[in-house]
Amino acid sequence: MPATIEQKLAQDPARTAKAALRTFFNIAHDWNLSAEQTMTLLGFDERTRSTYFKWKREPETARLTKEKLERLSYIFGIYKDLQILLPKSESADSWIHRANAAITFGGKSALERMLSGNVADLYVVRQYLDAQRG
Repeated sequence: MPATIEQKLAQDPARTAKAALRTFFNIAHDWNLSAEQTMTLLGFDERTRSTYFKWKREPETARLTKEKLERLSYIFGIYKDLQILLPKSESADSWIHRANAAITFGGKSALERMLSGNVADLYVVRQYLDAQRG
């Protein structure tokens, strides 16, 4: 059985943080997110802005908390689900920006839902996409 991200983090925290954050920032780039949006998805605010930029510049210095790992896991899953559901990268990457009539989104975009700042909203988007995959 492959090691979980938590197990890998315990074995080599700097290497795991670097890989996880590099992946996250690549997704943020693909999704065309602003720094503020990216910060919110990671659970940062204006008070922790300098930490966010340090993590972006030096990801190996990050200390990934359980909450940050949970956020990253949901975002990675959302990205993967979209790549499976919408095989054209442009469609998959733009989906989060489009208004969605599903009850889960109430006419707003998935990104708007995810930008509430709550981990639970990342979970809801992931759950919705998992259900779409069947």
